[in-house]
Amino acid sequence: MYKKIGHMQYTNFIAAIDLGTSHIIGIVGIKNSDGTLSIIAHETELSTSCIRRGCVYNVTETANKVRRLILKLENKLHGTKIGKVYVGAGGMSLRSIDHTVPKILGKDGIVSEEVIDSLYKECQQYHPDMLDVLAIVSPTYYIDGEPVNNPVGILGNRVEAHYKLIVARPSLRNHILNSIRDQAKIEIAGILVSPIALADVILSDDEKKLGCALISFGAGVTTLSIYKEGYLKILSVLPLGSHLITKDIMSLHIVEAEAERIKRAYGSAIIEKEDMPIQVNSADNVGLREISLIDLNSIVEARSREILENIYARLNECASKEELGAGIVITGGGSALKKLPEAISTKLKIDVRCSSVRKGIVSSGEIHPGNPEYAVAIGLLIQGAENCATPVVEKPEPEFVQVDTKKEEKKSPTEEISKQKQVKEKKGGTGLINRIKKGMDDMAKGLFDNEDF
Repeated sequence: MYKKIGHMQYTNFIAAIDLGTSHIIGIVGIKNSDGTLSIIAHETELSTSCIRRGCVYNVTETANKVRRLILKLENKLHGTKIGKVYVGAGGMSLRSIDHTVPKILGKDGIVSEEVIDSLYKECQQYHPDMLDVLAIVSPTYYIDGEPVNNPVGILGNRVEAHYKLIVARPSLRNHILNSIRDQAKIEIAGILVSPIALADVILSDDEKKLGCALISFGAGVTTLSIYKEGYLKILSVLPLGSHLITKDIMSLHIVEAEAERIKRAYGSAIIEKEDMPIQVNSADNVGLREISLIDLNSIVEARSREILENIYARLNECASKEELGAGIVITGGGSALKKLPEAISTKLKIDVRCSSVRKGIVSSGEIHPGNPEYAVAIGLLIQGAENCATPVVEKPEPEFVQVDTKKEEKKSPTEEISKQKQVKEKKGGTGLINRIKKGMDDMAKGLFDNEDF
């Protein structure tokens, strides 16, 4: 649970940044005791000028947009500052590779927790040439060549741990650090793998066990993740995205914003037989003109077919139809293209459904979990663990000092001088008179005490 100080001031939340090709999404959420999320703030910034194919390519512009995004988020947090953020890493250089770590136990050896930990630590020390390891996932174990689900406590001579390493070019991480940490001066709590975070909030455990292909259609790239028996089998990224369709529509002498609008409103992955005129804004925004629906979808269908053919080729390399018991799930902003599920299922003869964040992940907030554009950001929140709020420094209560009224109050400098003057007068004035009087008294006493008198 979270704690508030005063009016809606949060002290414990998770903040995340999704660096998308079309938008940078900032999101702040609270993990409830039941495991659900409460979204308390979200904002977006256009990123076409600084993110290309899921990767930062203009470091300074990315830093400016992220800084502006953080300020907009903080305005919704009623005074609470964001101290750090989780950042999602994606892009065309991202992929999975296999890595095996063996260990000889000797005769009648037993696999212990310490053995499993040592295998993982050894895997962490592995650095493939020219690649940066972003995550180590889906470990599977073999004892004397036989697969086992839970190896702890089993006797054997040799144990092997098979890991999936999520790797990318070192520039992917370096550009994120350079833009957000170094230039925007925002602390990074962690760099998370966006496709892994996405799969965790879209696919159920049963779908992963049965076998499932998750295809995320982004603006800059298309990501394919295949799961089998509950583990990631392969992660692959294609440098083809739905923004290519928008660019192709611009060949009809339509500006980019208008091309994106009519793609979303009328575009279809399957050409419709019936034609109709579509009104579009002219390039000078003065009037309207008409284009043919068939002309539009001839362009949309051609480009979407190219993207799909590349996906089919990857699927055939990595998984058979029989291995995908739960079918294919599509998501991402590009998955909203009309007739896209039908185009895939017709070609592959397999069940295809469009999905976003599963029910029960988000319990409250202004954001609609069914919007696929926020799915990655929500997945990053689920994976985040550190408190991202800047600690609130509470002002100490004022201390009340009890004054002892019996003690003499301290005199002011003027009063002190006056007192010293009075003392001097007594010593030099009244004191002299008293001494003369005392001398006369002594003289009189001496006269009366004289025996001859």
